[in-house]
Amino acid sequence: MSDAAGSLLATWSGTVLPQWVDYNGHLNDGYYMVVFSDATNAVMALIGLDAAGRTATGHTIFTLESHINYLQEVKQGAAIEVRTQILGSDAKRLQIYQTMVLAGTDTLLAANEQMLLNVDMSGPRAAPFAPTVMARVQLLTVAHRNLPRPKYAGRTIALPG
Repeated sequence: MSDAAGSLLATWSGTVLPQWVDYNGHLNDGYYMVVFSDATNAVMALIGLDAAGRTATGHTIFTLESHINYLQEVKQGAAIEVRTQILGSDAKRLQIYQTMVLAGTDTLLAANEQMLLNVDMSGPRAAPFAPTVMARVQLLTVAHRNLPRPKYAGRTIALPG
């Protein structure tokens, strides 16, 4: 992963697999979320909620909301990367923004915004981040605070009028 201090986090890279391609010859819409979900798992590891952290704290992350913007076709075999920006956080939630790009470029293919919730699995119930996790969440939130707000962040879906 890249340095968190003021730069996007490199959270996933790989190639579009044949089984991910649909009848239109490009990445099936559901697999965009698979890729973004894997990138979210990398964020979880970065903040201390990898498998060991989940066991130690009894906490995990649930996705409350996700919004994907499909911007360009992605073909089988394409090398892609996901970069993640922390848009905000509070005691229990983390708002992230992810971009899918062609590997080694800034060619934007898709964007995904997610609201994540820390959950104590003994309930299960929403709970504040464990102190060690919160420290990492705050570090990333502060590091990303001055990054430009992404173009597709905060969008809603609606028909006009």
